[in-house]
Amino acid sequence: MTIDETALAGLRATLAADDYAMEMHQDDTGVQVRITAGPEACADCLVPKPIMRSILHGALGVPEEAIGLVYPGDDPGARP
Repeated sequence: MTIDETALAGLRATLAADDYAMEMHQDDTGVQVRITAGPEACADCLVPKPIMRSILHGALGVPEEAIGLVYPGDDPGARP
């Protein structure tokens, strides 16, 4: 499966407009997506993790079994 880099850039831009940043790191264990909030962002406004996983997998082509999300307030060591 190929990751759609154009769609991924669009998601990053959408998050940035709401004062969020999205980082993606890929290693031998899979893909880790970290969404961090800036001072103007509201953590309660984040898209729920199941929906974000669906977007990352379905629209962007990130392998579903490799997606881990870390939202503001989460334990960064956890791989939800």
